[in-house]
Formats: sequence, structure tokens, C-alpha cells
Amino acid sequence: MSSKIRLHFPKELKANLLSTLSTEQSHYIKNVMRLKPGDIISLFNAMNGEWDAKILNHAKESTEFKVEKLTKNKKLENDLWLAFSPIKKNPLDMMIQKTTELGIQKFIPILAERTIVKEINIERVKKIIIEASEQSNRISVPKIENLESLKNFLNQFPKNGCLIFCDINCEKSNLKDILSKKIEGPVCILIGPEGDFSEKERQLITGLNHTFPLSLASNILRAETAAIAAVTVVNFYLNS
Repeated sequence: MSSKIRLHFPKELKANLLSTLSTEQSHYIKNVMRLKPGDIISLFNAMNGEWDAKILNHAKESTEFKVEKLTKNKKLENDLWLAFSPIKKNPLDMMIQKTTELGIQKFIPILAERTIVKEINIERVKKIIIEASEQSNRISVPKIENLESLKNFLNQFPKNGCLIFCDINCEKSNLKDILSKKIEGPVCILIGPEGDFSEKERQLITGLNHTFPLSLASNILRAETAAIAAVTVVNFYLNS
């Protein structure tokens, strides 16, 4: 038996709800997946969990459904963020997709002195995030913030959080001890641009009381590799 199609539905989900899918979702299940009235799909969001829904009918630009039963409750997840400098399209897509699968809750694109790609298509990234959430079986869908300066990000980062700074110059990391303690705010991984942070920026980052350096490898890693590796390592300690 094949698994049901999963779609993110941002509005309220509850038993016996009658509603319609978006035009894009309707096209997908009607014309791409060829689902018919009577077929069951899965709808989910972080507020209400995951539900089975029956397709009632296909209109020209919308599909009507009826919510039937709850199949998976919403759950508490690690408040894990990723702050990064924009990179080229294909590596960026992979980084967003894989770190969504690994449980990132919020993406924060930042501009540093040596950032090469100085803009990011937020709407396109949102589509990648939703698709990765649907395919990876997670209930929540990460947020992505607008592009901001490194200085602004550091100034606004919650004082009760933990900033994991991926730093090749770091000789030793006591990440296990840091993450084994109760952290009230978010845990945020900070990845530098392809040319790394300037010395001035490094001083700003390491000067914060809630910054903790992390060395991932003795080699220089590409930004997308560093992000995926860092999220994997941090997740391991948060969940152990």
C-alpha cells in the first residue's frame, strides 16, 4: 500500500471540517497525482497535528475535502535556528531542504562583510521548506526571516538563547556540556559566508556571553556542508 499524499494546510484542522485546497495543491493532486473523489490525503500543521481528509470533489481551480480523523498529534520540538549568509541557488536549495528535514525551526539569512550573494528569494525558499516538510514527515514548517545585517541579528538575538558559532579557528568545543544544560531560549547555529567572517565580525560574535564556538573539521567546509554537519551534531546532543 502506498503512503498517502501529505500537504501542509496552514488553516485550522478539525474533525468534519469542510474546506478547499489552494489552487496549486488542487492542481497537484488532481492533475499530477490523479487522485479522485473518495481518495484520502494527509493534511498537517504545527497547531493541530496531522489529519486524514477525504477528497469530495474537484472544481476547476479548487478541490473540496472533508477532514475525517486525527492521525498524529502535534509535538514539542527543539527550538533550533540556522543563521547563514545567502549562497548560490543550487547549494542554497540543498542546504534549506536538508536542514528542514533535520528539524530547523527558523532560518535567518544574514549579510556579512564578505557575503557574495547579497539577496535571497524568500518566497521561493518558502516553497522549498514546505515541500521538504511534507516529504520528511515532520508536522511543523520552519519560518524564514527577511535578510538582515549580522550586526542587527546579533543585537536582537535572545539573551536567554545559545548561539553556536561554527568557527574553523576554534581548537576545542565543549558542546556536549553546553547543550546538556537547560536552555530557556532558542539554539541557533551561525554559519559564515564563503569567505568567512572578518576579524572584526568574529570579535563581535565571540564577545557575546551566549556564544559558543564549534569546530566541525580541520578542513574548510562549503557553507551548505557546514550547515548540514552542524545541525546534525547539535541535534545529536540536544536529543541525547
